[in-house]
Amino acid sequence: MIHTLGLTLDQQLVTDFPLEDIKKNRFEWYWVDFDEPTAQENKLLESFFNFHPLAVEDALTRLQRPKVDYYDDYFFTVIHKLNPEELIAEEVNLFVSPKFIVTYHKLPVAEFEIVRKRLISHPNRWERGTIFVMYQTIDKLVDGFFPLIYNIEDHLNSIEDELDYKNSVDLMHDVFDLRSDLLHIRRTVLPMRDLLYRILSSNRLNLIPQEKAYFGDIHDHLVKLTEMVESNRELTADMRDSHMSMNAIRMNNIMMTLTIVSTIFIPLTFIAGIYGMNFTNMPELEWHYGYFIILGFMLFVVIYMLTFFKRRGWLVFFKEK
Repeated sequence: MIHTLGLTLDQQLVTDFPLEDIKKNRFEWYWVDFDEPTAQENKLLESFFNFHPLAVEDALTRLQRPKVDYYDDYFFTVIHKLNPEELIAEEVNLFVSPKFIVTYHKLPVAEFEIVRKRLISHPNRWERGTIFVMYQTIDKLVDGFFPLIYNIEDHLNSIEDELDYKNSVDLMHDVFDLRSDLLHIRRTVLPMRDLLYRILSSNRLNLIPQEKAYFGDIHDHLVKLTEMVESNRELTADMRDSHMSMNAIRMNNIMMTLTIVSTIFIPLTFIAGIYGMNFTNMPELEWHYGYFIILGFMLFVVIYMLTFFKRRGWLVFFKEK
């Protein structure tokens, strides 16, 4: 489907006009949006608009890295948006000149409809030209990154509050999933940040200071997004390290507990081993209360050793909740 908008020479805003009207030179500038185009509509990029074959090839090929290429009277740029469900990059292509802006995307882009309605409701903005429309589209796409990172940040904060010995394993699965989501976002945000830096630094676009201010604002947003992604990735790394430390401490406590139990049973096993020998001449076997005396002595050994370990602070299993 192709959507069209244009500003006529008499400053009238026209929508959904046929492409043939473009050849009549009645527009000061126009916006043509290829929204999920058909194979027949794809051919218009080269046959009707006469775009360079390399630019058309890049537009039709998925998935290009965000970039900007310069041609004789226009420039071609590839930008990315994030699919909020799968967090994968979706390509949006723009052909821009002072006379026109042609956008091409194989998947729906809801942000374009928002930009279109905003510009229609504020006709005075159309006077700023195609560069301003380009700014509006990129700005709206970049703004869509923030809710995704805010959701991840809130989820990480809630996990950090709940993290303890008992449920750390289950929560760490969520942490690793969120870390993977952050990696997907990072792969989109960083190339977009570099693209905006190239646009701001380029002399071939002939941006006036006011236009540079607009694109500088988008670049600032992308820098902020990058910092948020990196800080949250560091948070997941800290939580992972805390999880590993807690597991190590817990394992050490378990091993110390088992060691103490084994140590207590060593003298008891020794005593039981002595009186389990089958010698005839063992005087204690003739004692009337020998059995109870030995049991009492063994109980004394246990109490003494537990008291000794407790004073040393080695009974960690008493301290565990």
